[in-house]
Amino acid sequence: MALLQIAEPGLAAAPHQHRLAVGIDLGTTNSLVATVASGMAKALADEGGHILLPSVVHYGENGMIVGREARAGQADDPLNTIASVKRLMGRALADADETMRSHYLLSDGPGMVGIETRDGRKTPVEVSADILRSLRERAEASLGGELTGVVITVPAYFDDAQRQATKDAARLAGLNVLRLLNEPTAAAIAYGLDNAAEGIYAVYDLGGGTFDISILKLTRGVFEVLATNGDPSLGGDDFDQCLADWLKAQASLPEDMPVEDRRRLLALARSVKETLSSQEQTVATCNFSGNLSLQ
Repeated sequence: MALLQIAEPGLAAAPHQHRLAVGIDLGTTNSLVATVASGMAKALADEGGHILLPSVVHYGENGMIVGREARAGQADDPLNTIASVKRLMGRALADADETMRSHYLLSDGPGMVGIETRDGRKTPVEVSADILRSLRERAEASLGGELTGVVITVPAYFDDAQRQATKDAARLAGLNVLRLLNEPTAAAIAYGLDNAAEGIYAVYDLGGGTFDISILKLTRGVFEVLATNGDPSLGGDDFDQCLADWLKAQASLPEDMPVEDRRRLLALARSVKETLSSQEQTVATCNFSGNLSLQ
């Protein structure tokens, strides 16, 4: 698939002028930004060489931080460290799942759920905008100029409210949305299915907080979406929660654990899951408040 730059008569950009656009995967667990250089997609890294940006925002006493540093301290200040906010995008309080309710102080509001923090009530749009702003700054620093547009991927099952919330977050972050692209379609393009491939393909995306699938028909490089569906509460976060519940039961930990301990247990479960991806077994150890421990 070729990318063309088309201009109206007399309005073509000078050869030395560059208009910068990027693609952003605004994920539940991690996000990233990429561009196309010399016909090849290239993910842009931060100053530390990290491509993935944890989708976590901490509203601290001395300001806001996004990413790895925010994620590292989420057990110490859980109510002000927001993770997996994508699960709340475009949703009212009644639609919030039990995991998000147990981790944060949620409040109802006009049109969308709010999250109470020391910096005031934050909507999912505002939290997502902070993540997108961090990616925008990374891209502009890496590419050496101001962005003129962005393509953002979204789950295929996202409804109009969720898609509009994503656009609002981008606008709040100072980004001009050129297009929202369904994640399975983006995956199909990334794997080259648009290059002379023909037939019917099932493309699924099992992410940090969501699972969705699209059935695509490809004919001479043209995509036709035959069907799409998904589960907004099935993903890595839910696997982590199931494993955390199992660990809690195995160690006979109390049901009414403080929120700080719940976040520590969840972080432990995630670490165990990741370790078991490459090893046959592992040992889980964690200390909680009130002289409680898990071994």
